[in-house]
Amino acid sequence: PRLLSQFFFADERVTRVVAEINGLDAELDPQQYLVLLNQLHLSQAHLLAVLERIMEECIPTQRHSRDYLVKFPEELLVDNLGNHMLFAAECLLAGTFLEVEETDGAQLRPQARNLLCSLELVRTVLREQSLSQPSSYPEPVRAVLIQFDRLFAEFELRWGQGWGAGVVGGCARTVEASQSPHLSSYVSSLVAVKSPEEIYRQQEIIVLFCETVERALHLGYLTQEMIDGYEPLLMFTIPRLAIISGLLIYPEGPLSLERSPEEMSRVFSPFYNLLKKIRDLLQVLSAEELCLLERSLCTAE
Repeated sequence: PRLLSQFFFADERVTRVVAEINGLDAELDPQQYLVLLNQLHLSQAHLLAVLERIMEECIPTQRHSRDYLVKFPEELLVDNLGNHMLFAAECLLAGTFLEVEETDGAQLRPQARNLLCSLELVRTVLREQSLSQPSSYPEPVRAVLIQFDRLFAEFELRWGQGWGAGVVGGCARTVEASQSPHLSSYVSSLVAVKSPEEIYRQQEIIVLFCETVERALHLGYLTQEMIDGYEPLLMFTIPRLAIISGLLIYPEGPLSLERSPEEMSRVFSPFYNLLKKIRDLLQVLSAEELCLLERSLCTAE
């Protein structure tokens, strides 16, 4: 049950898979090579997950801020972002990012090298600690964890400052050649990094949804009991009502069609023409017809 013991065995698995990869001729046995690559991805993900739990237990108040993660796509954040960052650092040092600008690479490469060296130091220190005193974290252990956490955050932040798309594009041929589903997912996910403008637009949508819920409660479309009980129907009802609110009740908000599609949040911009048609149809409804429509949208039909 000790985290350091879990780390020891997770580290053993990574070491064993790396040794198998190094001893294999990929050209003679490409299928086995892909199998081992997948095992490496999974074992590294497990190792980082245990390391994350160790840092939360050992240095919870000394972790580096991760506020910048708000700019990353949601689908990336739920798919082990740390493992993707580790892959990026390894590929960068290996020289497989073929289209990265020299000036960008010159700045990213030292950070990648420092991150990977720090990870190796963490693995060494935690292995030794797990074999001697697996129930404690002395100051030297805490120090290397703090340093690793800082370096990881700095690399992650720098990667997100507009470099992800260009650098990943250069890696596409390498990824395509390996046909690894994990690496393909990495490429497709990191291309779209949120800009400050997109983050603000999505915050506007949050406000619209909150105002929609307040209005729906006032008009009796929803009840507080439905919200407190996490009624599944609300997953459909609130977005439906929010579209009507955004087009008719708050026309200057995030669904304003006076903006160009490029100025809208990418949550709604692909549906710009459809939203125009919906608005035109809504504008001819009487108050009674609008109320009937909204009540109908609150049903499961």
